[in-house]
Amino acid sequence: MYNWFECKIRYEKMLETGMRKAVTEPYLVDALSFTEAEARIIEEIKPFLSGEFSISDIKRVKYTESFFNETGDRYYKVRLYFITLDEKNGSEKKTAVNMLVQSSSLKEAVEIVETEMKKTMIDYAIAAVTETAIMDVFPYGGEQDKTETE
Repeated sequence: MYNWFECKIRYEKMLETGMRKAVTEPYLVDALSFTEAEARIIEEIKPFLSGEFSISDIKRVKYTESFFNETGDRYYKVRLYFITLDEKNGSEKKTAVNMLVQSSSLKEAVEIVETEMKKTMIDYAIAAVTETAIMDVFPYGGEQDKTETE
């Protein structure tokens, strides 16, 4: 299971017009603490950015499950309700969970979640699917995870 931290990186981006613009982009990193998240995001982002950058924010985010798709170029937050039956009074109980899905489109994100949920016996309902602003995700053992899914 991942322990996700959303890190916002502020830097000057070169636009197609040749002008420079200050931007802040969010990235997701797997770490054990805020300190480790800061160290990991600096290490991961250094090869991709030239010039100075700063970390403007780090916050812990909860994703119960993560589904990575190498062909996907966007990240979606999928909110599900797990539906259980309370045997004492016979009422339905809904437990909300968030999942992170990498895909090319909103429709594909829903398909990935539905495919993965078919492997379980849990009754669920999809409450919301939203595209996130996350630019990239850096899990621990990224290379190992990629080879296991291929």
